[in-house]
Amino acid sequence: MREQVIEKIRETGVVGAGGAGLPTHVKASATVDTVLVNGASCEPLLMSDPYLMEAEIDTVIRGLHIVMDCTGASKGIICLKGKHSKALATVKAAVAKDATGRLEAFELKDFYPAGDEQVLVHEVLGKTVPERGIPLQVGSVVSNVESLFNIAQAMEGTPVTHRYLTVTGDIKNPMVVKAPVGTLVSDVLAFAGGPTIADYKVVDGGPMMGRVLPDINQPITKTTSGLIVLPPEHTVVAGKIMNPERLRRITNTVCCQCSRCTDLCPRNLLGHSLHPHKLMRVLDSQVLDSNIAREALLCSECGICEKFACPMQVSPREVNAQIKKVLMSEKISWESSGKELTTNPFRKIRAVPTSRLIQRLNLGKYEAHAGYGGEMTATKVILPLSQHIGAPATCVVSVGDTVVTGDLIGEIPEGAMGARVHASIDGVIESIADGKVTIKS
Repeated sequence: MREQVIEKIRETGVVGAGGAGLPTHVKASATVDTVLVNGASCEPLLMSDPYLMEAEIDTVIRGLHIVMDCTGASKGIICLKGKHSKALATVKAAVAKDATGRLEAFELKDFYPAGDEQVLVHEVLGKTVPERGIPLQVGSVVSNVESLFNIAQAMEGTPVTHRYLTVTGDIKNPMVVKAPVGTLVSDVLAFAGGPTIADYKVVDGGPMMGRVLPDINQPITKTTSGLIVLPPEHTVVAGKIMNPERLRRITNTVCCQCSRCTDLCPRNLLGHSLHPHKLMRVLDSQVLDSNIAREALLCSECGICEKFACPMQVSPREVNAQIKKVLMSEKISWESSGKELTTNPFRKIRAVPTSRLIQRLNLGKYEAHAGYGGEMTATKVILPLSQHIGAPATCVVSVGDTVVTGDLIGEIPEGAMGARVHASIDGVIESIADGKVTIKS
């Protein structure tokens, strides 16, 4: 039975909907004590998870029970912030009527990054995930709200073809929308009434960890949690579009070694050996043979150092990311000292309130909760064969083929970790190029 459920999750292409897109059948194959539902909606402005907890809680809980049964977990804890009062009330009511007695609701405080899975595990379970580790090492798995929704759908044979996401910023009708995976960003913006400013950039994801899209003819994917329309000069956008080499040169030069980035680093506060201010002094020539440089492997790239901590308005996050990229390309791994991790005694008072973060990011005028705007259709989708951690899917269709929603177009390569990709609209395969399949209705 367990193997059949895991196979259904694999067949339907479910991946982590709130992060980098780990194929969910991998998590479901683990054995743990507790499943944590990450409903923190951690990034400012993003509202699709609270919406799903309000409108689809029974489906989400059905998915939670499935993951608990697969992993052998005795407890499932749905975690969300108290500020999402309607969602919290809905969750508490659903937990109260659940007959199994295995579920709990946990009210998170409103700080960033409460949704980082290592921070979440510590907040809820009081356990510290090892450096460069995963929650599995402390007997838990963390699953996103929409991932659980998709798991419940998977049991009915419905593959992942649509995505709930937030459209906000300088847009006529801010909303949560359900859109076919592969829909062009331009079409999603048009569905929300279009931008209200002539010159703009679009952030794919949240304001802290999202990326600025090169243009709006990009497709949304299974991991697209939001689209934020902002002026090019906006605080959120500026650092994301600067040339990385120039940004690092400026950052290395301007850094005054005040150590505020380290003082407020969520991973450092958990006791991890990450000191962003020291990484700011690592030169290119030192990356591969410096013990300090290896600390970059511990960085979650949450952006607190860049967007909130640094008084000089430079980017320790970008420096960390660049160093990490070099280390990973050389297959250099983190070697733990084996020391017992000790949480910083000032951790709670150094937590960054989301309200203060929103002020610092100059996002106050966009903060109103976006309501549900409905389900949109698309006449053309572009489906990347890689929308997840792991190997890209192998295309199994040809140009000219007719497909219907849910048909398989990308298979997991033999012996690899990956996720299937399915057609999200009815239509004809128009092109297959650059690892992307285009379907036109």
